[in-house]
Amino acid sequence: MAISLTESAAVRVQTFLATRGKGLGLRLGVRRTGCSGFAYVVNYADDARPTDVVFEDHGVKVFVDPDSLAMVNGTVVDFVKEGLNEAFRFRNPNIKGECGCGESFSV
Repeated sequence: MAISLTESAAVRVQTFLATRGKGLGLRLGVRRTGCSGFAYVVNYADDARPTDVVFEDHGVKVFVDPDSLAMVNGTVVDFVKEGLNEAFRFRNPNIKGECGCGESFSV
């Protein structure tokens, strides 16, 4: 089981945490929503929960709750800038389908 980060994603997390002045890493999860069933939930982790599964890549820790792990296992998190837009992108090998707008997915 693993969650990995591209160098771009790791730099973004490290930069944001340094600017914020606090935080342990990135928290990745999923929630039920949208037309395809699930959406990613990305936050900065300020604490470690007892049930978290923790991965580390490029010097950044990624915290995942056990319920989300089955749906995001093997995911590569990237950070992309396209013009004025910037966002985390996910290459998730578990996805069976996505909605047209790209906001939700099914597994």
